[in-house]
Amino acid sequence: MIHPLILCGGSGTRLWPLSRRSHPKQFATLTGKDSLLQETAFRLSDADFAAPTIITAADYRFVVAEQITAAGIDPGAILIEPEPRNTGPAVLAAALYLAKTDPEAVMLVAPSDHRIPDAQGFRAAVRAGLETVRTGGIVTFGITPEWAETGYGYLEAAASVAVGQVAPVLRFVEKPDAARASEMLAQGNYLWNGGLFLFKASTIIEAFRRHAPDLVDPVTQSVDAARSDLGFLRLEPTAWARARSVSIDYAVMERAKNISVVAIAAGWSDLGDWNAVWQALEPDADGMATRGPVTAIDCRDTLLRSEDDRLQLVGLGLENIIAIAMPDAVLIADRRQAQRIKEVVPALMAKGAAQAVQLPRDFRPWGWFDSLIIGGRFQVKRIVVKPGAVLSLQSHMHRSEHWIVVEGTARITIGDRVELISENQSVFVPLGARHRMENPGKTPMVLIEVQTGSYLGEDDIIRYEDVYARDAP
Repeated sequence: MIHPLILCGGSGTRLWPLSRRSHPKQFATLTGKDSLLQETAFRLSDADFAAPTIITAADYRFVVAEQITAAGIDPGAILIEPEPRNTGPAVLAAALYLAKTDPEAVMLVAPSDHRIPDAQGFRAAVRAGLETVRTGGIVTFGITPEWAETGYGYLEAAASVAVGQVAPVLRFVEKPDAARASEMLAQGNYLWNGGLFLFKASTIIEAFRRHAPDLVDPVTQSVDAARSDLGFLRLEPTAWARARSVSIDYAVMERAKNISVVAIAAGWSDLGDWNAVWQALEPDADGMATRGPVTAIDCRDTLLRSEDDRLQLVGLGLENIIAIAMPDAVLIADRRQAQRIKEVVPALMAKGAAQAVQLPRDFRPWGWFDSLIIGGRFQVKRIVVKPGAVLSLQSHMHRSEHWIVVEGTARITIGDRVELISENQSVFVPLGARHRMENPGKTPMVLIEVQTGSYLGEDDIIRYEDVYARDAP
């Protein structure tokens, strides 16, 4: 069996404003009906694969669990990083975790935010690398380049490699300039680096001991002292903090000598910028790609995308443009400048704009909410609670709340009072009162919350009971 390791971090900068730090691109639906995380899990879930191990951040743990469960896949384990340390420590931690039960377990490392439409072709490439792995080698997967791309790293193979074939890797190459990218494309033995790896747990642990020994002790201690929390496995934070932040490429792959590459095509894309999304949406004869409520008039080579059914995006006479409309932010960019969109987030953060990192919809383990109106001393929210979900028992020091149920039924607690309220009914939560809402039904419950007070921030909360243990260390 092959044990998938799905890497699920991300900063959400390159596909702003759809992807943000609060909800990076792997959780978004970019092309089809499923998120990139779900597509990755589906791709790695046939008879050859064991249940996936997923490593992610604490802020994403509930959305990871929800999306994987919604995909009908039972994760083998969800490991929680105390803080980001790049892919090197993450891969080592997963290898050490798997090696506790099977040191010879074969691991397939896969980012959660890549697109590979030809899942069958990808799985065939994985099988092609198994013999190399079983004899102690490390296999990476190189994508046969279709153009001289400057936004990807490359692998130099010992010889030209046809799809499905295996060859030794001579070296890893950083992102080239346009002239060098054209030379490598013409040479024929360079492949795009897809960030996908196959190896035995014991092999990669030994590679870390040889090439990045400073990571082994802190990561081992963090894994050994990990604790279970609501079905997640939290790595121990003190030891984890001593591990330096480094990618697996820099820590191991660029130094190891036993690396081979399997060439794949399979339609791979890392969807690393809006140009890549434009290509994945298969532009029409005029080069137009659209999604959502949009209208294009006399436009060419342009991406128009609206993420709100209430927001009609119209393009008139546009050429080589990216236009992404969200409820709280709009991006208009020259498509030739797509790789510079990562500069937007620092610029917005310098201005203190919440849109830099926060989506208007805030996802929580019990459901989600979005802010409809924000004033100086009031805020109106729409809150959606999943069937059977329970919010924490809490109080606020600076605000009172009015709750109006508009769909479903809520079980509410205010002080010692517990009652059911249905559609068109409302309750008042006084400042300082302990309160909680639950959805006892089998369909989502929707309510409108009107907050009034001197401070309306999300940190004005005291939790007394919480089934999700969000205040736990």
